[in-house]
Amino acid sequence: MSNSYSGTESPWRSISGVNAGYIMEQYELYQESPDSVEPELAELFRLYGAPVQPGTSQQQAEAPQGNTQKVLAAVRLAEAIRTYGHLAADLYPLNDHERDTSRLELSSYGLSEQDLREIPAALLLGDQAGNASDGLEAINYLKSLYTGTIAYEFSQVANQDERGWIQSKIESGALKPSLSAEDKKALLERITHVEGFEKFIHRTFVGQKRFSIEGLDTLVVLMDELIRQSNEQQTENIMIGMAHRGRLNVLTHILHKPYEMMFADFAHVPNDSFMPEDGSLSLSKGWFGDVKYHMGAAYQSPQGTKIKMAYNPSHLEVVSPVVTGKTRAAQEDTSRPGKPQVDAKKAFAILVHGDAAFPGQGIVTETMNYSGVDGYKTGGSVHIIANNTIGFTTEAYDSRTTRYASDPAKGYETPVVHVNADDPEAVLAVARFAVEYRAQFNKDILIDLIGYRRYGHNEMDEPLVTNPLMYHKVHEHPTVREVYGRVLSESGVLTADDVQSIDQSVLKEMQEAYDRVKEVKQEAAVEGEIPEAVLDGYPELDTGVGEERLRQLNEELLSWPSDFAPFKKLARILKRREEPFNGKGKVDWAHAETLAFGTILQDGNPIRMSGQDVQRGTFAHRHIVLHDENSGEELIPLHHISGSEASFSIYNTPLTETAILGYEYGYNVENQKALVIWEAQYGDFANMAQVMFDNFISSARAKWGQKSGLVMLLPHAYEGQGPEHSSARLERYLQLAAENNWTVANLSSAANYFHILRRQARMLGEEAMRPLLIVTPKSLLRHPLVGAAPEQLAEGKFETILENPATGQDADKVERLLFASGKMAIDLVERVKDGAGFEKVHIVHIEQLYPFPVEKVKAIIDRYPKIKELAWVQEEPRNMGSWTFAESYLRELAGKKKVSYHGRVKRSSPAEGDGEAHKVEQSRILDSALGIKK
Repeated sequence: MSNSYSGTESPWRSISGVNAGYIMEQYELYQESPDSVEPELAELFRLYGAPVQPGTSQQQAEAPQGNTQKVLAAVRLAEAIRTYGHLAADLYPLNDHERDTSRLELSSYGLSEQDLREIPAALLLGDQAGNASDGLEAINYLKSLYTGTIAYEFSQVANQDERGWIQSKIESGALKPSLSAEDKKALLERITHVEGFEKFIHRTFVGQKRFSIEGLDTLVVLMDELIRQSNEQQTENIMIGMAHRGRLNVLTHILHKPYEMMFADFAHVPNDSFMPEDGSLSLSKGWFGDVKYHMGAAYQSPQGTKIKMAYNPSHLEVVSPVVTGKTRAAQEDTSRPGKPQVDAKKAFAILVHGDAAFPGQGIVTETMNYSGVDGYKTGGSVHIIANNTIGFTTEAYDSRTTRYASDPAKGYETPVVHVNADDPEAVLAVARFAVEYRAQFNKDILIDLIGYRRYGHNEMDEPLVTNPLMYHKVHEHPTVREVYGRVLSESGVLTADDVQSIDQSVLKEMQEAYDRVKEVKQEAAVEGEIPEAVLDGYPELDTGVGEERLRQLNEELLSWPSDFAPFKKLARILKRREEPFNGKGKVDWAHAETLAFGTILQDGNPIRMSGQDVQRGTFAHRHIVLHDENSGEELIPLHHISGSEASFSIYNTPLTETAILGYEYGYNVENQKALVIWEAQYGDFANMAQVMFDNFISSARAKWGQKSGLVMLLPHAYEGQGPEHSSARLERYLQLAAENNWTVANLSSAANYFHILRRQARMLGEEAMRPLLIVTPKSLLRHPLVGAAPEQLAEGKFETILENPATGQDADKVERLLFASGKMAIDLVERVKDGAGFEKVHIVHIEQLYPFPVEKVKAIIDRYPKIKELAWVQEEPRNMGSWTFAESYLRELAGKKKVSYHGRVKRSSPAEGDGEAHKVEQSRILDSALGIKK
């Protein structure tokens, strides 16, 4: 057994002489039988391993001979302080939590103060023994470090070096802030501004919600220091995600939104005239808008650092993955072929959580789970729990099972630092430690900032109704400005009059800002205008690629190094992709996708794709990452094509939808030239991520003016596989479709898939850019009617409508137009074959459902003078799918013509569970649509 701990942690390094001999004898017995030694000693062997390492230097100190049991007891006490000191720490400003010192009492270990005086400090502190002259001072020193207003939990960290580094930082005293009188005065002034802002709004805009920061005022101090320390490390981008509590204060004091702009928002007058003229602050807003405490901002500091607060809906924790995605995008260089180059020093995320939300919302652990995964890690986020010790009206005992709100983080070996929010200097120390830790280990760290909430959930609530005991304490408790002001006046740094003068000066500054706002005339509230580029939608773009270019690209994709041996069966399948360019067969769905990717890279757009098992594809169709059968080595052919001007990455993801989709959305918001694609394993898996579709992807442009060109692929088709793997719930995305907010497509052509991807890439970064949602095929992936000839890729563009060439040949005979999408359209085409006997119908594939191609449908209707009926055909139940969306368009276009529906009847479940029943129902729908009577 080797030492489990290293550096200053091991107690063995300081034991010598007779004691060392005794310990070695005991260790030999332990190796033979752990039960043969005292339990306390066995535990130390388990924790620390062998007491003597080969090549160790002369030990630093020797314990009194014959006192080994006392030494071991002292070592156990020291370890207990390190491990359990947080239970006895002074962490709660309201003093409403009992401090547990039972594990830290000398009597619990059979020790007296005299016993400790006789033990050298080096036995307990190792390299840090200079901070104490004997064992008693060492124990008291450890208690001062681990049971004060800062407390630590890091025993969950498995890495020896990491754990040793943390302990060394704590016990060296390096975290203790050394502030000059001027520093302390500046700190008080900062806190006074934070408090003064809240007090002024509370007094001036009575009854208006602001979700005050009060009780956690030092959150601003914490973020100030995180940013200052990051500036010293030349960090280029700091991404902030937080919910509404304290958001306005952070926007004002961290993002430097002027007081006048904020007061103008409360006064409901225009704030544009107060925008800083130096361009340091940037804000965006949509035409429909959002409440002020959901808005974000970006600020560029004089040092050049960009600080960005993400826009966030009321769903408390959903912004965290969005922010980490933005962070990764800011870290990556995607301008060169191959894999993107990641520099974690370029950006980092500050994620502020609520104490009820952190353990309560599963997306928190989803986000922490991918923090060390190759495609998602960002070199560590700084998590902050803005801990009010209450959620809305819910007390902690009803909110979680664990002792601390922070406990879920320990499962990911994340160090946790608890800090009393009423100690501003301790908060500064914790911030410095967090930045150093991230720089050293590129891992997440969590700061549990423990305070209280001065008012109710919002300023109109009366918390004494539901939480009387807590709020009687709150009402009697001084603010952190008062607490720290008293500390400075008692220590002689400032006088009480100085403290009062600072407070009055800040309030005067606020009043002067508001006086300027009162000069602005109130304007009638008007809805913002949708930008013309959004209203106009996508132009028709020529997205064809020359056949010779495609041929060369195809050859390069199928040319592997001579020493690379892919699985033989797969190699034969992929080699068939040569055939369409030799006049045999067609380009299937996955082949068209790969060719589209290659041409997009050659055009200069980076591509990032992710999803569960996306490298192979759920249906074993993609195989975009190859594996050497002998060595396991990976090969991505798209990294080696000629003419590529950008990076390509594709990641199999954790079994997570919400956080991963949010991450990809955030990545695309930050890097708008990247074609970012998320594929669900099955379309209905996107159900788990519905909040991302609702609150970000579909609506962010209208609310916040935030653009995205994210692509989402949701496999969808009724093929007898039961309720869960049939429907992608297309109706939900069509219900959200308005104001040209995104494109929704259900394709039946590999060529159209090629062109829609290229169209999307062409529009990236443009004002008209919008997300693209495609319900993608399953069995159609290899269907000959879906495949494309190379000339279909070389010529033309994305077609919002396709017509079946076998029907509608004689315009005077056609009486019924059948409109369908995706697999249902192909099922109809298969049933009519060459069209013989079906002269009265014409099949139209609606490839783009939204924006609905009204003009093109009208043009088709006008071509057929004897049309009597417009029929919508779908595989989904009547209350699902696209019928309820398309019906209004068809009725408007039909005039006096009949509009009919052919599909499943209304159902509560999307599909049959029995495959044979599915076949019967599918056949019935086709017969009904085609007028076949049996």
